[in-house]
Amino acid sequence: MTIAFYCVLVAALLPLAFTGIAKFSGPGFNNRTPRDFQAKLSGSRQRAHWAHLNALEAFPPFAAAVLVAHFARGPQSTIDYLALAFIALRVAYGFLYMADQATLRSVAWLLATLCWVAMYFI
Repeated sequence: MTIAFYCVLVAALLPLAFTGIAKFSGPGFNNRTPRDFQAKLSGSRQRAHWAHLNALEAFPPFAAAVLVAHFARGPQSTIDYLALAFIALRVAYGFLYMADQATLRSVAWLLATLCWVAMYFI
């Protein structure tokens, strides 16, 4: 297993981390009606839920890019570096989202996106 493949696993788990923060960082979570609960969130818990949704959206192109770069026999060290950078930037993205730092969050999003786009060209 390569570092990049482990990063795919981490990226798959990131949405769970953010939804956990949204659900369990305060009172009121009701597992009988989680979607109703999430619709009523506000503040940082609401933004954690949004980070969860965005992490779900970011996962498929990242995972595909890792596979494409691997099967195209790109330099493994470069693939690993880009995958690690993607994970670091996506974690930063989530925390910046929760902290309501819109501009920095957008920068983290852009840089993370450029990581998986670059994998298609290496």
